[in-house]
Amino acid sequence: MILSGSSEGVSNPLDPLLGARYPHSLQISVFADEGPQMSETIENLFQEGRSFPPPEALSRDANASAEIYQKAAADPQGFWVEEAKQLLWSRPWDQVLDDSKAPFYRWFVGGTLNVTESCLDRHVATNPDRIAFHWEGEAGDSRSLSYQQLLSEVCRCANGLKQMGVAKGDTVAIYMGMVPEIVVAMLACARIGAAHSVIFGGFSADSLRDRIDDCACKAVITQDGSWRRGSVVPLKKNVDDSLVGQQTVKSVLVLKRAGNEVDWQQDRDHWWHDVIPQQDDTCCAEVMDSEDLLFILYTSGSTGKPKGIVHTCGGYLTGVSSTFRNVFDIKQDDLFWCTADCGWITGHSYIVYGPLANNATSLIYEGTPDHPEQDRWWKLIEKYRVSILYTAPTAIRTFMKWGESLPAGCDLTSLRLLGSVGEPINPEAWMWYHEHIGQQRCPIVDTWWQTETGSIMITPLPGVTTTKPGSAATAYPGIDARVVDDEGTEVQRGHGGILVIDSPWPSMLRGIHGDPERYREVYWSRYDGIYFPGDGCKVDEDGYLWLLGRVDDVMLVSGHNISTTEVESALVDHPAVAEAAVVGRTDERTGQAIAAFVVLRSSVKGHDDLIGELRNHVATKIGPIAKPSSIVFTPDLPKTRSGKIMRRLLKDISEQRKLGDVTTLANADIVDAIRDGVSGSSSEDQ
Repeated sequence: MILSGSSEGVSNPLDPLLGARYPHSLQISVFADEGPQMSETIENLFQEGRSFPPPEALSRDANASAEIYQKAAADPQGFWVEEAKQLLWSRPWDQVLDDSKAPFYRWFVGGTLNVTESCLDRHVATNPDRIAFHWEGEAGDSRSLSYQQLLSEVCRCANGLKQMGVAKGDTVAIYMGMVPEIVVAMLACARIGAAHSVIFGGFSADSLRDRIDDCACKAVITQDGSWRRGSVVPLKKNVDDSLVGQQTVKSVLVLKRAGNEVDWQQDRDHWWHDVIPQQDDTCCAEVMDSEDLLFILYTSGSTGKPKGIVHTCGGYLTGVSSTFRNVFDIKQDDLFWCTADCGWITGHSYIVYGPLANNATSLIYEGTPDHPEQDRWWKLIEKYRVSILYTAPTAIRTFMKWGESLPAGCDLTSLRLLGSVGEPINPEAWMWYHEHIGQQRCPIVDTWWQTETGSIMITPLPGVTTTKPGSAATAYPGIDARVVDDEGTEVQRGHGGILVIDSPWPSMLRGIHGDPERYREVYWSRYDGIYFPGDGCKVDEDGYLWLLGRVDDVMLVSGHNISTTEVESALVDHPAVAEAAVVGRTDERTGQAIAAFVVLRSSVKGHDDLIGELRNHVATKIGPIAKPSSIVFTPDLPKTRSGKIMRRLLKDISEQRKLGDVTTLANADIVDAIRDGVSGSSSEDQ
């Protein structure tokens, strides 16, 4: 069946810009009977009708107004020049963008700066006592660091690294928990021109070794151990194991945190408390070219061999500074809390560099959301009067499972803005976040971006955008995002396809460390001269973008390309469901069949009638073609340590194949429970 027509849509100041990109006339294919040859690249199934205009009070005082879109569209490079001018440069650039060797783009060519001077020195000169970070440990111990204190600690650490032989051009691995010293270590590397490679503290010794070897690290900064749910994670032991036979690491700097016993190698190992406090608290910032290496950050490895994503100084800081200021509408009296770990790009961009470049005050928390109780986060918001919370859909769905009584027991009235990051957020999780955390008064900025993009790419602006639950809305000013079909032709409104970025942006990755051909192949080969992030996306009748997850996760069912995200959203729309993951398993009749794995809310018990009810609920929400062939109830889903669902493992389980590598899982024990559930379940015909 083919429907044609137009949509009145929601009122939005961005409509003139959206209309130019996505024509208002549309054709929507709804479960086309014509067969596979009529199928879209990704079909547009799940529909969401709710919308929320920005609060009037926030709009009046917002950092960004609707005019920012017009200015950026008229002169994208001019927009980024004005954003770059917000930073402290020691020498202005000669050329804004050099695209002569595309896709190896260079921004602000000839300009020099040191990112720590934009993040620390200039703020210390005007307001040295302003708090940069409040920190709370898992056990309840706490510290606060002013900008002056943070700069002094960074300089001491920088001098200590130089004493250990680290110099400009070297790379330092940082393998720590969420303590203030992880920020100090990152900035100390940047201060002396050494690249940092932060490796999440949950990774194994083997994963650590792979990353250390790949970028030939000169030194490692770690802890004796880190706290996690009252237990000690032996970080120093993992480092020791990773360095057996390793050739490039000459020094290991160890912070004493947990007090656990550690082995010691004289001449290589150094206690933080023996080296750093005695250093001078001033250190001249190394002058860095805009395109000099700032850091290497490895992907988690859920999609293959980890890639060392390369980011440089000037363009990266421009992107994160601009997006932090405008997306989070940061004010001087705000307390910002990004709940990520510094081992991921979100921690780099929105715990360290973005907030500090904007003279913000942030909260860092060492522990997990459920220790000692499941209301720990809400108590922290109440204690510190957090005003902006930026977290992941995985966490939100976990809180949904635990119930709304926990946040209801704490004072969350300090919150004024909420953010989502890491993966598409399903509409019901968005609504729960809106109602029970934001108390129906806080705008939600649902953001899409990647390790590779460096900074936020698609997002609402809280004083401008009418938001829709589950949609990241529109591209950030200066970002040229489109949705195309398999041939690269832009899709019309009401259709799904593949997200691409049509032109370079300052914070983009500059390559994959040591592998330029892989960089070309992964990101630039699918469409000539266009960046391919690997995500599916649909455009609704109002021009809003709806991210659909990895293209690799699209299921081909009876000739229809169906996104896992949309089926999962339909399942979570049911009041019994807290979280869901679906995969396409091989099926002789339909090509692939939809296999669903469902986590129920804590008060709900699974039974056969509920399976039928959920299948019918999906059929009602998005159509019979998307009805799961099988549903398995499970206490949790297999997730990487960054919180992303490992659908590859679920597919292996569904097809009863030998499982691949599970070392990157945060909860490897859940695999056996899911496998047992699959073996005891039955499939139903569609």
